[in-house]
Amino acid sequence: MKRDKHPRFTLTLLLSVFVFVIITVAIVLAIAILYLLVRFGVLGSAEEQPGISDILLFLLLISTGTGFLLALPASKIYLKPFNRVIDKLDRLSRGDFRARLAFGRPIGELPAFQEIERSFNRAAEELEHTEVLRTDFINNFSHEFKTPIVSIAGFAKLLRRGNLTEEEEQEYLAVIEEESLRLSSMAINVLNLTKVENQTILTNVSKFNLSEQIRGAILVLEDKWTQKELEMDIDFGEHLIYANEELLKQVWLNLLDNAVKFSEPGGRIRVEIAEGERETSVAISNNGKDIPADCLERVFNKFYQADESHSSEGNGIGLAIVKKVVELHNGRVSVSSEGGITTFTVTLPERQS
Repeated sequence: MKRDKHPRFTLTLLLSVFVFVIITVAIVLAIAILYLLVRFGVLGSAEEQPGISDILLFLLLISTGTGFLLALPASKIYLKPFNRVIDKLDRLSRGDFRARLAFGRPIGELPAFQEIERSFNRAAEELEHTEVLRTDFINNFSHEFKTPIVSIAGFAKLLRRGNLTEEEEQEYLAVIEEESLRLSSMAINVLNLTKVENQTILTNVSKFNLSEQIRGAILVLEDKWTQKELEMDIDFGEHLIYANEELLKQVWLNLLDNAVKFSEPGGRIRVEIAEGERETSVAISNNGKDIPADCLERVFNKFYQADESHSSEGNGIGLAIVKKVVELHNGRVSVSSEGGITTFTVTLPERQS
């Protein structure tokens, strides 16, 4: 705690000196003006008022001393709200995201301090929420990562022992292949998220067929949606766009995979493309359970999963990738969920500046 108090004492001392200097300068100027008025006869000559110089000097010393004595406590009062902010920031820096800022009356009634209070508490709430999600993600991801590894090791051990029928060997090899692909998918998602989060400038922009790209993404996921007997309603013509083709491909794969995951068996997925004057919108809808209204704003957060019953099918970072990629393209993404139909809409400018 001694290290924490030292900088604050220095800050208080500096502010006290600053206040003291201002008071002293003001007093000196006032006395100098008074002295000049007396000296030039405006208020009477110095001969008519003997000892005036001593009186002025005495007033200067008294005023300076009083100013110095008042400056230190005044500075402490002035710095009290700032010390409170420093305390809360220090708690945040140590990982205590439950810290909340409250100035109290009367300073807490000032609009500027109310804004500081709201901004700080909102940031702390987001950090606390993100920390909870991060912890859950680490736990879930560790479990999800461990499960396929255990499966692969177990079936590899059985294969090494031998004495298996050809049918059993093929079954075990299929499981190993499936679990390996699952591991690969999780690793790729994490790497993709890290990549797009570290990217601030959109590069490799080219003109390509958006419709063809989305159709290709649908074909990549064909095994998944055919297993659930989903109907694919593709309602669009040919549309061209300027964008990063590789990054945008991740958007459609994640949104379509999300639609398949949360669709009811035998349901329908609808994909629409609409062109405006300067932008193109893609809407992907699926039949299934509605996303609660209080969860809609958080579905694009890292690690967040509105429906935890499907958590084993994902890791909560697909939609975070979608949002980041769309923002890199100066676009926007939104979601609506009502009446058993959930729709994700991506709007992109036709040309990148």
